[in-house]
Parts: sequence; structure tokens; C-alpha cells
Amino acid sequence: MPRVIDADTLEIAGQRIRLGGIDAPEMSETCHRADGRGWACGVWATDAARALLRGQRLRCIDLGERSYRRVVGRCYLAGQDVAELLIEAGAARNCPRYAREQGQSEAYQAAEARALAARAGIFGGPLNPLAGFCQPRGTHQVSIGPGCNIKGNLSRNGQIYHMPGQRDHARVNMNKPGVRWFCSEAEAQDAGWRRALR
Repeated sequence: MPRVIDADTLEIAGQRIRLGGIDAPEMSETCHRADGRGWACGVWATDAARALLRGQRLRCIDLGERSYRRVVGRCYLAGQDVAELLIEAGAARNCPRYAREQGQSEAYQAAEARALAARAGIFGGPLNPLAGFCQPRGTHQVSIGPGCNIKGNLSRNGQIYHMPGQRDHARVNMNKPGVRWFCSEAEAQDAGWRRALR
């Protein structure tokens, strides 16, 4: 039986599995509803994954990649791709780079279109920027609007955000795992990130 760590990471028989081709909100992440109100979408997405998978038996395939000591895999529930089910439920998004590399781009884009039409979960309001590692190789993360140029970096010091003009802002690579764009300091802080000291 799977144990859900978060909406894109499971543990089965002691092995952590990162579901390939999707990007789910971090546990501390906040999203916004259509009326602008914030909500704890990271906690909600994890709970949605737990409700979907509770007591179920999965068949998982090792895709041959590793991410932070996790097996990158694709899991199936009664023949259905769990990642696709999570996207359709609004608990995760298509991660274009890896979905394409793993041959799931069309299926995950279609699931995302269905979730958007239903305004399911995170698709019920403006979407947060995708993680930088989801951008296709050779491209850079695009900000979601004017002024969305605060860089959130995951480092050994934790979740740190860098303002334009700060010393390391230009150095932060937005095409690696764990990074995020923010549109305001309040948004970054609400998501659990803290400002770089310099």
C-alpha cells in the first residue's frame, strides 16, 4: 500500500517514488482562488492524493532516473496512470520537460485541459509558476506577469528568495529542481520562503 509523502511523492515498501512528468504544490505552498483569497493548496493536494490512493494497490515502473534519492517512476491504479489522475483532480500540473521526455506530454496536457475546464483544485484560480526544472531544456522559466521576478531558491540554508538587485539574484539558476518565481515578497513569505540576507 502506498504512503503519500506529498502529491507527487509516494513511498512503497520503504522506497520513495517521485511520480514522473508532473509538478505538485509543495506542502507549504499557498495558491489563490479566483476571488484572490489564499488557500493552502500544498496541504490540500497532498490530502487529495491520500484520499485517491488510500488502501489501494499500485503497479509502479522505474523510469530509470533518480531525484533526490527517489526513484522516478510511473504508477498505475487499476490500469490508470496515477499522475494523470492527480492532474485531472487538480492536485498536480503537467511538467512539460519531463512529461515530454517520458512520452506522456499529450496525455498530461489533455488531463490539464480537463482540470482547467472543471476548475478543479489548483486550476480554480490563477496558477503559481511551474517549478524551474519543468521548463524544456534550453529554455528559461517565464514569469507569470509584470513584476514576477523574485527568485525562490532551495539551498542547504532552506527556502530563500532573492529580490532583483540583491547580490545573488542573477546567479540563481531557474532551471533546476526546487526553484520558484514569485510576484511579491508577501507571496514568497506566505509560501514559507525567507528573504536572502544580501
